[in-house]
Amino acid sequence: MAVTPPEDDGRGWPPLPVGKASPILGTQWVREFDDISLEWRRIIGEVLGTFLLVLAAAGPAVVGAATHQQVGLAAAVTAPGLMVMVVILSIGTVSGAHLNPVVSLAFALRREFPWRRLPGYVAAQLVGGVAAGVFLRFVLGDVGSLGATVPAAGVTDVGALVIEAVLTLGLVTTILGTASGAQNVGPLSAIAVGGYIALAGIWAAPASGASMNPARSLAPELVAPDFAHWWVYVVGPLVGALAAVGIAFVLRGPGGDATAARAAQGTLSDFIRTQREVERREGDEGGTG
Repeated sequence: MAVTPPEDDGRGWPPLPVGKASPILGTQWVREFDDISLEWRRIIGEVLGTFLLVLAAAGPAVVGAATHQQVGLAAAVTAPGLMVMVVILSIGTVSGAHLNPVVSLAFALRREFPWRRLPGYVAAQLVGGVAAGVFLRFVLGDVGSLGATVPAAGVTDVGALVIEAVLTLGLVTTILGTASGAQNVGPLSAIAVGGYIALAGIWAAPASGASMNPARSLAPELVAPDFAHWWVYVVGPLVGALAAVGIAFVLRGPGGDATAARAAQGTLSDFIRTQREVERREGDEGGTG
């Protein structure tokens, strides 16, 4: 979706009256939010959100090893689910809160997220994940394999890959489904996505780590280099995400849903446009009064 100047955004939104400051946002900020050169707002959101997610996902193993107090499975798998829920509710309107390269890819394949923004999002997610790994190592030491996801003893790499693919299929199906116009549930999507992550972890974390996210799995391996199983946690989620996009095509058509696009790209710009319209009307009423 090409970004055009706010004065002619191609969607019928009038410009903010010249010289009239926004009482909530400020004229300049309102005018510039849709400027692609300020994509950094969304990028920062993805860095921060992924940082918090990886802290919650990798942290239990590191904390347990550092303190010699084992974190239970239920707590370890619930933490990332709750964190994703919180991040979606807090910054989802800014960036869409993808937090996962395969989620960004899935939205792009569904024509609900611009391809030109995909590299920046993936880079931001990797940076956020690595930052979390660095933080854990600095604060707690190089223990617990920094929360790396590896196949359990008795589970082959191929077996773990299949598990990760199936888990990611469910995760991306949940995300695409709750974002679609046919069944968009607004803020409740955070509960659906966070709940799915916790449920998937309960049964699958002991076998594969239940990563479903290349950024989450690559982060510990990049901080404490150990790339023995990296491909499992890249290929598995990628295959699962592609399968989810195929299922979404069967269930809901080729994509391009306007509601899903707003969910994928963040809705704060919609609020800003609405604010501009309100201020324009107030300016007109004041001028005619």
